[in-house]
Amino acid sequence: MTERSGGSVDGEGGPAAERPRSKILLVDDRADNLMALEAILASLDQDLVTASSGEEALKRLLVDDFAVILLDVQMPGMDGFETAHRIKQRGRTRDTPIIFLTAIDREPHHAFRGYAVGAVDYIAKPFDPWLLRAKVSVFVELFEKNERLSELVHQRVRDFDLMTEVAERLIALDVLLEGGAGSSAEETIAAAGAEVRGLVARLQPFARSNNT
Repeated sequence: MTERSGGSVDGEGGPAAERPRSKILLVDDRADNLMALEAILASLDQDLVTASSGEEALKRLLVDDFAVILLDVQMPGMDGFETAHRIKQRGRTRDTPIIFLTAIDREPHHAFRGYAVGAVDYIAKPFDPWLLRAKVSVFVELFEKNERLSELVHQRVRDFDLMTEVAERLIALDVLLEGGAGSSAEETIAAAGAEVRGLVARLQPFARSNNT
């Protein structure tokens, strides 16, 4: 298995915040085919992960999430169709797009079988490198948009939870200041101060995130 990765620098020569890199899984039992795919997709500047068998591909999918899978049909042991079927059976990978790459003759039933097991596209070898790169880039873009949307939703949930906690603390502070519950003024002030400090501590991350 190989994996390509890289970084970037800002205009002043120092390290810049790295753009999140999507992972693309390349599955083929022939090393020369994998090298050719890596060369074609290198310009997309994503992490290219290779697997030389269906079994190895399934193991990679247990560890990482991939924007798209390029899957060879003809492989010894578990072929591409069976591999795709198992990928689609897993909850975590069910929605990962699969592009079949095959040197099998172009009879329609082969393509139909590929779509039946969940492939989003079916490309016969030899394929046009520009076409393959363009199709892969579309799925990478969709994956990245979904990732950003998911993070936005999670952030909104965290913000809501924070506001709920703040509201509860404010209610407790109001009750404390009004009632006192028989405590001395010093005790009441000390308890109120603790509540205020707790509020400030909880709000600081929220303030920083909104100032960036």
